[in-house]
Amino acid sequence: MAGYDFNAPRLFVDSPLQMNARVALDRAQANYLLNVLRLKDGASVLIFNGQDGEWRAEVSVEGRKSADLVCAEQTRPQTVRPDLVYAFAPLKHARLDYMVQKAVEMGAGVLQPVITRRTQSTRVNLERMRSNAIEAAEQCGIITLPEVREEENLESFIKGLDKGCLLVFCDEDASVSNPVEALAQAPAKLGNNLSGVAVIVGPEGGFTDQERALVAAHERCVCVSLGPRILRADTAAVAALAIVQSMLGDWN
Repeated sequence: MAGYDFNAPRLFVDSPLQMNARVALDRAQANYLLNVLRLKDGASVLIFNGQDGEWRAEVSVEGRKSADLVCAEQTRPQTVRPDLVYAFAPLKHARLDYMVQKAVEMGAGVLQPVITRRTQSTRVNLERMRSNAIEAAEQCGIITLPEVREEENLESFIKGLDKGCLLVFCDEDASVSNPVEALAQAPAKLGNNLSGVAVIVGPEGGFTDQERALVAAHERCVCVSLGPRILRADTAAVAALAIVQSMLGDWN
């Protein structure tokens, strides 16, 4: 039997959650529950705020267009944000939306836009990124939202990494063509006392030679290939995070 109810409506709410707490819904949320899903007074909804775990709440209808939710019981305690940074060169809107959603689904704890020489778009809409992260969390049963950071240039990002952080560099010219093999060698090569993992994927045009040298110079950098085919940056996000989670993360 499945351990999670995927049929229950699920919402992110920006309010403290505790027993009997009353949560006011905004107009869009109320419309979704009352007019799209046609929920009635007393119906159950799962809610989370990224801090107080997940709760089953009951709909309290206040009229045709408004409703509150009342917390009835906690269904899951709050989990710790994954210590996994996903750093990426920003893409154009539709593909960036997709990439953010998939990175959240794959367990990224931090979303870090990084500006490179060949970055397609240097202006990042952080609110749009956060909205996409929330949507992915709502749909996939995730209760810990990732941190959405402001963009920074590549050099600043690399210099700001903790020396104990393992940096997984998705490099088409990696000397070890098998990414699983490369990551399997990482603990022995770099030591087991790691302070987190960061995955970095470049822009569509790739990193320049100078940028590749800068990334590879990080004290605990492991270069991994994502296979014989050239992947789009949004596809590379899924591939890279899947490999990292299976070897070093919560799939291991």
